[in-house]
This record gives sequence, structure tokens and C-alpha cells, in this order.
Amino acid sequence: MIPKPIILTLFLLSLSHARVPENLVPIDRLRYDFLDLEESQWRYILDYVDNNIKEAEIDVNGPEVQLIRRFEEFGDKMQAVYPHDLDSGLDHLESVWPLQLALADLRPVYAQYETFRRFQRQQTAPGRIPAPKRAWTDFAEAVLHDPQGDYSVNDAMERVNAIVISGGLFQGVRQEVEGDMICDTKQSPQQVLYNLYSTITLTELKGYSMIQFSYMLLRLYGEGNFTTEARTMRKRYEERANTAIEIVKQSMRNSSRQLWNCDPKKHIKDETYVQVTQLIQGYVQNEVDLNPEGTCRENCAEYTYTKSHGCYKNLFCQQQKRCNGKIINCHFYDSDMWICPADPSSGRRYEYIEYENGRVLGRKQACTRGTTKVDSWWRWLFWHCSYCFCYCDEQGPNSDRYFNMRPVLANAENNSVVTGLRFVKTNRIIHIQIQEGKLQPRGNIDPETVKWKPVEDYKITDKNIQSGKDYHTMSWEKRALDLDDLEGDEGYILTGVRFKEIGSHLNFEIYLTKFDFETGKLIPQSSIWKDNPNTDSSIKNPSLRGYSNPVRLTKVRLDRPDIPIRSPSPSIPNSHPDQYIEFTYTDIDRDVAQTTVPFLDAQKVESLRPVPLSGAGVFHKGREHFGGFVAPKVITYDFSKHLKAAFPEEQIN
Repeated sequence: MIPKPIILTLFLLSLSHARVPENLVPIDRLRYDFLDLEESQWRYILDYVDNNIKEAEIDVNGPEVQLIRRFEEFGDKMQAVYPHDLDSGLDHLESVWPLQLALADLRPVYAQYETFRRFQRQQTAPGRIPAPKRAWTDFAEAVLHDPQGDYSVNDAMERVNAIVISGGLFQGVRQEVEGDMICDTKQSPQQVLYNLYSTITLTELKGYSMIQFSYMLLRLYGEGNFTTEARTMRKRYEERANTAIEIVKQSMRNSSRQLWNCDPKKHIKDETYVQVTQLIQGYVQNEVDLNPEGTCRENCAEYTYTKSHGCYKNLFCQQQKRCNGKIINCHFYDSDMWICPADPSSGRRYEYIEYENGRVLGRKQACTRGTTKVDSWWRWLFWHCSYCFCYCDEQGPNSDRYFNMRPVLANAENNSVVTGLRFVKTNRIIHIQIQEGKLQPRGNIDPETVKWKPVEDYKITDKNIQSGKDYHTMSWEKRALDLDDLEGDEGYILTGVRFKEIGSHLNFEIYLTKFDFETGKLIPQSSIWKDNPNTDSSIKNPSLRGYSNPVRLTKVRLDRPDIPIRSPSPSIPNSHPDQYIEFTYTDIDRDVAQTTVPFLDAQKVESLRPVPLSGAGVFHKGREHFGGFVAPKVITYDFSKHLKAAFPEEQIN
């Protein structure tokens, strides 16, 4: 027969665990913390029982009160790291049946642990008299054995484990959040899986802690030995933990970490979207005013790059706003027309144009300002002075065509990192605004520090402000925006963004800072900028006007685009990295080429719970025959590489 001290020593050895790995995610770190607590409290209980100390009454300094106080302290630690409710971060996943089955078992465990927390406070609060022994044993029995015989905490966790292994829980959730649910979760698909893993693991840890507390308490009260039962529960807990980690790691590795916004239910100017305005706009001008000689000897198609040289006899040119910039790519459609002028405050020149041959440009509707008859004419029977339909590229107070090029950086000295992005327009300049928050150990963000950093408040007319340095000015020649997904190397985290000019393209760039995952500390001196410089990877056919045409792999082409907010269907992503898009005019027939597209999505790209980012990008979303939106995206930090086997195999066996 093995002596009792040796049996107890073997039992305590079975509760010991291997050295704690580095760079664990918060929930796995809590698991190791509890294993330390479990081992120390079993030593305390067994030492106490072996010394045969008996208490006539439970008092505030009794062993059960000391025991529950240690569990209360650990509960406080869990609450500080995970203050959310059970379902937080899992909203909008009602259709995932395996998840609903799992939640049906997780909720009772969660509720019972809340009861445990209240019981803890009742026993340890200053001035409170501990409950009688019967109340303590009743709680322990309720945890270990349901009075009706069909429920216990361990049974619930075994059923959840079965759903994880064979019920396709993580696979089912991944399919939903990368499919129909992508617009609703406000988290990257990987982040949803990570939150689900944390929820299950945290709830199981709460359940396991109640089980071990119950065995310790019953052993303390002499209700049995319970070391065999405690060791058996520990072994099953280890097996379930290792199985869950391997399954979730595989699912997380294969899931997207990108977060972006779908279209809102209602588009609101300067709230859900902002615009580049009057960059290139449809414009009607007679040939006689398109050349310095005032002749009509050519046809409209000859005028591919010119300007307005006058206003012949104050005809229709006198009744409309003159184009004081470049006039580009003129065409002839018909000699005579009726033009419906737009309200000047709308940013448009025309609502619609109806030609005498029946062709209508734009949407013909009631013309509140009255139509104007515009007729071409003949000069000396030989020359036809035609009204041409051209495009006007004119800078001015009504043309918002500027993009901020100053770096936008989180406060790294305060250990803050970027947690979100959005487009905003201030003083006619389009900025990328960042959301920042303070980084904490193991990839946490302090939610109390999360805020949107104000954009720099400057104007293009301010002293010492320069185009090409402080901001980028778009024009017919310089209207391309590169579309890229940029991500840092392992060990780096997003701390800033900016636009810069490469050739005639506006190029997106991210700022990355090295950090220590375990401590959460940034290493600012290691920061670097990262871009995709493919814009200048090849050059072809320098323009006759002195600018080069950089070539990326492909251009996102807008086919006869209408105003994007007119689309009856929500936008979908239709670009990929290493592409570019040119800001252009809307379709002639649909909108008289009066609106600059694409628009820019101004919705906040932020996670439901703030998380660090490993990268960001700019992409285009839209529908066929609509201009769509340029939008930012973020790439959430990859937590899957920090999930490690909770219990090495050699220890389990």
C-alpha cells in the first residue's frame, strides 16, 4: 500500500504544469494563472486537513473564507480582462445553429458563475458574517451534480467540446462571417473566431474553477477525498483545451483579417460619404471660342486639349459659368439643343440637355430654371460653328480636388496605435483620419483611451502650404489613386498612414512600429514606412504635355458610371491590390458628365472592440454602371500565431 503522503505528493505533481510559454493571448495567460492558483490552493487545503485543525464555526478567518477569497481575487482578474457579457462580439450570428447549441450550454455555466461571484462577495465583504456550512455545501453540490440529474457544469462543457470537435462550430461561424454576415459583425472574420474562442475558453475556465473550488471545499469539510475526481477533471480539461486550440488555430489561419464597411442603409453627404467635386465636368462651348483665331474651320473632335478663348457675341457662353481651366476631348452630337441649367449651389452646370435629334443627356424632368434654346450656326455658308460637348478641368473655389499628404500618426510616445480609419473632408481637403488607442499587454487596447485624432486644420491658401508637399492636387493628368493592401512584417503594428505622390499617381503608405507582444510596449525608434511602389515599376509613352503615364498591372474601369448613391443595390468590392482607379466624370447619357466619381466612403472603419492592426488598405467597391466608392480597410492583428497548446502532450500523458 502506498503511504498517504506519497499519494498526496503524486496528486500535487499531477496538478503542476510546464513553464508558461511567452506571448500568450490574454485568455490563455489566465488559464496558466488559474493553474497556479489551483495548485497552491490544493496545497493549502491538504496541509490544513493534515494538520487536523477543526473550526467549531465558520468565521471570517476560516479556511473556507480564505479559499473563496483567493477565488474572488482571480474572478476580479478575469473581470478586468474580459468585462463583456457572454454574447458580446457574437451578435448577428443567430443563423449559425452549432453556435446556438453551444450557447445553450454556455449560458447556464455563465449564470452559475455569476451566482458564485455573488456568493464570494457575500462571504468576504467587510462586516459580513459568512454563511453557514450548509450554504457552502449546497453550492458545491449544485456545481457538481444537478438536483434533477440531467445537468452539471462538466456535462455542459463536454457537450460544448463535442460541438467544437464534430459539430463544425468554428467552420460554421467562419462561413457566415465571410459570407452573408460580413456587413453586420463590425469585426474581421478572424476577430469573430478569436472572440468566440475567448468566450468558450473563458466560460470553461469559469466552470472548471467552480468544479475545483467545490472539490476543495468538500475535501475541507471531510465529505470525501476528491483528489481522484479533481485529477480526472483536470485531465479532461487539458484534453478539451488542447483540442479547441488546434481547431481554432486552423480556422483562424484560413480566415480573413480584413475589416471594411458595406454601404449604409441611407447615404448622407459629408457623413457617410464625401466627394471630389468638379474635377472634370461636362461643358458645352461653341467651336468659335475654342481657338484663339475665333474660326470655325475644324470640327469638335479636333479640340482634345484647349481652353476657352472668349465669348463670341455674348451668346450662350454669356448665360453659363465659363470654364477657366483646360477644355478636353470635345465631341459633336447635334447642332441644336435645349439646355436645362442647374442650380449653381448644386455643383452642376446642367440638369439635362435635349438635342433636336431626340437624344437626351441626363435625366429629363421638370426644369425649375427654364430651358435655354442653343443653336449652332453657319458662317459664310462654308463653316459650321458647332456647339461642342467637352470636359472642363478647372480649379477654383467650388472644386474640392485636394488630398492631404502630411503623415497621420498615432501618439507612439504614449504607446498609442492605430485602431480605425475613415475619410473626412476639411477645408476642401480630403484626409484619412485615424482612430488611436493605447496598446496594452498581449494585444489588448485600453478602451478608455480610444479616440479619433483630429485632422490637421489647414487650408490650401495658408502661408507656406504647398501642393505636392502638404497636399496633392488632382487634375486631368494626375487623377489616379493606387489601390493596395499593405501589411507589416511579424512583430510590427500599425501606427500611422499617409498619401504620397509617385509619378502622376496618389499612393497609399502605412507606418509600422515594432512592439513587444508580452508587455505591449512600442519601440518607436524601429518605425518604418511601407508602400507598394509598383506605380513606377514601368513607364510607357511619355505624354506630349510633359507627364509620364505610370502603369500598374490593371486599372479599375468604370463603365459609363452613374452617381453611386443612385444604385439600387449595395456596393461590393471589385478591386484587388496592385490596381489603380482614376477619378473621372459620370456617364454623359445618365448624368451629363456632371459629377466626379468615385465617391469616398466616410464611414468609420473600426472594430466592435478596439484591436491592434497589422496593416491597412484602400480599395474600390461598386456596381456595374455606377461610380462606386473608394474606401479604407484595416487588417486586424493576427492572434492565431499566439495560440499555443495549453498543456504539452508529454505532460498530459
